[in-house]
Amino acid sequence: MSHTAAKSPRLDGALAAIRSAVARSGADARADVALVLGSGLGSFADTLEGAVRIPYSEIPGMPVSAVAGHAGQLVIGTAEGVRCVAMQGRVHLYEGHDPAEVVFGLRVMLQLGARTVVVTNAAGASNPALEPGDLMLIDDHLNLTGRTPLLGPNDDALGPRFPDMSRAYDPELRALARKVAEHQGIALRSGVYAGLLGPSYETPAEIRMMQHLGADAVGMSTVLETIAARHAGARVLGISCITNKGAGLSAQLLDHSEVQETADRVRDRFVALLRGVLRAIGGGAIGGGAAGSGTRS
Repeated sequence: MSHTAAKSPRLDGALAAIRSAVARSGADARADVALVLGSGLGSFADTLEGAVRIPYSEIPGMPVSAVAGHAGQLVIGTAEGVRCVAMQGRVHLYEGHDPAEVVFGLRVMLQLGARTVVVTNAAGASNPALEPGDLMLIDDHLNLTGRTPLLGPNDDALGPRFPDMSRAYDPELRALARKVAEHQGIALRSGVYAGLLGPSYETPAEIRMMQHLGADAVGMSTVLETIAARHAGARVLGISCITNKGAGLSAQLLDHSEVQETADRVRDRFVALLRGVLRAIGGGAIGGGAAGSGTRS
């Protein structure tokens, strides 16, 4: 990513407000790692040391999610010695937002200096071998939303017109996450994530289609954020919490509460993995010890 400021008055306004709020707290707005915290994991941001919390509503231009379980705050602090900026909750295409709105928060975090992005989500299993409660490392994705945040004129300060997506999810970060999981005794599956528009859950026929296309898990987020991050040259690590079997793979009807309950049950394991990854990114010992809301997002 170019270090030239993006040609966006809206980004400038958001960054100025964030830096001002952080400065009033006597902290530093710089960040090395950006965290997009999906369902069930938002509370991780509350554990950041020296955290400064800024509600999205106080950041000019920042879209605000109306989805239950998404706190809607930007949090800047330190975890495992790594300077982090975290989004507690995200907005989605299905809320009526344009793709550029969906990735606006991510682009703000990148402008704060983050060069590594950890994106998390809750997802349904289209692969019958995946079970609710599994953590799945995202090896690659299918963008089936029919949308992209790169549509329209390109801002060369954000990234190139035609970004390469051969390694959308960084191989070194994936290897690091596997090593952390092994040291912590955490089972970590891997697979392809398919991003769909939502908000309805998939039909059994759509799940069968996902299987033929090679998707292991399905959800309603992540792919646009990953595209925007790679456009900017940032490295991406993606992890899904499998919260339910896809339609037709179990007799149980899909329900919002099931997603939340499973995400909550897996939270401690997910947080332990995330902390271990951050510790390793910061140069700490991988085996340094492990501790240990609502829609698919």
